[in-house]
Amino acid sequence: MKKYLVMTMGCELNENDSEKICGMIEELGYEKTENLEECDLVVFNTCCVRENAEERLFGKIGELKNIKEKRGTIIAIGGCMTQQKHIQEKIKQSYQYVDLVFGTHTLNKFREDLRKVEKENRKIRDVIDIDGEVIEGLPIKRSNKYKASVTIMYGCNNFCTYCIVPYVRGRERSRKKEDILKEIQKLTKDGYKEITLLGQNVNSYNGGDDYKFSNLLYDVCKIEGIDRVRFISPHPKDFTDDVIKAIKDNKKISRIVHLPLQSGSSNILNKMNRKYTKEQYIKLAEKMKKEIPEILFSTDIIVGFPEETEEDFEDTLDVVRKINYEQIYMFIYSRRVGTVADKMENQIPEEIKHKRFERLKNLYESRVSENNQKYIGKTEKILVSGTSKNNDNMLTGRSDTNKVVIFEGSKNLIGNMVDVKIVEEHKWYLKGEIK
Repeated sequence: MKKYLVMTMGCELNENDSEKICGMIEELGYEKTENLEECDLVVFNTCCVRENAEERLFGKIGELKNIKEKRGTIIAIGGCMTQQKHIQEKIKQSYQYVDLVFGTHTLNKFREDLRKVEKENRKIRDVIDIDGEVIEGLPIKRSNKYKASVTIMYGCNNFCTYCIVPYVRGRERSRKKEDILKEIQKLTKDGYKEITLLGQNVNSYNGGDDYKFSNLLYDVCKIEGIDRVRFISPHPKDFTDDVIKAIKDNKKISRIVHLPLQSGSSNILNKMNRKYTKEQYIKLAEKMKKEIPEILFSTDIIVGFPEETEEDFEDTLDVVRKINYEQIYMFIYSRRVGTVADKMENQIPEEIKHKRFERLKNLYESRVSENNQKYIGKTEKILVSGTSKNNDNMLTGRSDTNKVVIFEGSKNLIGNMVDVKIVEEHKWYLKGEIK
């Protein structure tokens, strides 16, 4: 049997696309492997949000050249990066041995394109600039047996000045509610307990006939068999009262909400085209806390955006102190060709970016153990995902607020939701006992 490997770079939307790529490949008779040396097919599903993703991609393609010469391995590159003209040109000029290049809007044609490469032994370039259609019914090979992501919409209309996504993923296109609910119902029959709804901006979901994201949340929570519902990523400017109410009314919806900040400075937020101020963001978080007292927040923060002053950065630290985030995904600003921010003057020197990043990291980490104290003595519902990476005798899973929890228990519990009393905190994980 021919063997394949899919390497995924980027966000959970990319992970979901990779599951579909795996599904299509296995329909063609391939078997998955983690060993590059034995691969007959290697697919790179790329991201273009960070500069180091390009370096990683081209480094890996270079590694594959000798393997391809030995066994004729087919090399395919898809995802967001291939929608960029300068990347297409670089592959064409410097990596002529790449067999298949496909874009975000031609994912559904991957099987057909791969067959042409196999049978006709020719190079295929299948990238289009127009927004693709919403294609249903693609096969999918899930990477997890108990929790699954479900894409509810594609593309983005926000055009944040640092972000290339609207240019490579296209404008917003929402799936039909019937197709989303049907997919989730099938997942429950297959034993899945946790669902994450995916989109670049989920709270601008539009199912037609005034059917909004809040309506979808209510309907998903009605499906029997689903124990937990998460969603990423919402946009603060679109976080409406009806969505807050849907979270409040449905205990299945996770009590940690990802609320991307990006910057705590109203000046920088304006330059980012985020459409909200520092004050509006804090007010939104306070409103959600008032309505749902147990709610917690995770966030994204970019450090070193062009023209960011020391005062601007202090505003970011101020918001971090006020909101007291449970989790922060922090990034050093990375210039992206084709974005407005790439052309801005006063780009921040790398040394200053890294120093500010360390200050943000230190502030966040100084609060983690203290924040963990609120879990001690509490009982958390844990979806058991498997055994601990560091101790095969311990089980592991995540809490409603996405905390890693380890505890002793029978391996028969894997895949089930169990009540675990938290007895210790260890900064990056919690330790518990089954009740």
